[in-house]
Amino acid sequence: MAGVSMTQLLVIAVIVVLLFGTKKLRGLGSDLGASIKGFKKAMNDDDSSKTPKETATTGSDADFSAKSIAGNKPETKADETKRQDKEQV
Repeated sequence: MAGVSMTQLLVIAVIVVLLFGTKKLRGLGSDLGASIKGFKKAMNDDDSSKTPKETATTGSDADFSAKSIAGNKPETKADETKRQDKEQV
């Protein structure tokens, strides 16, 4: 009961191969390897795209600038009343 022996692992491997077949296991292994490779590539691309200088100067992760709402004109009031009239009918 101390651990799993080599013969037990071999029996489990034989049962898995008999259940799923070698083609399905080979396809599963290649899909898993491709997904791990893609994940590592995405992580490296993300790290290399941001330099420490860029993150220090911006101070935040957001990619947008704040806009002032003081300059906006209330042009939507006429449109809103027309829509409300149509909805009530």
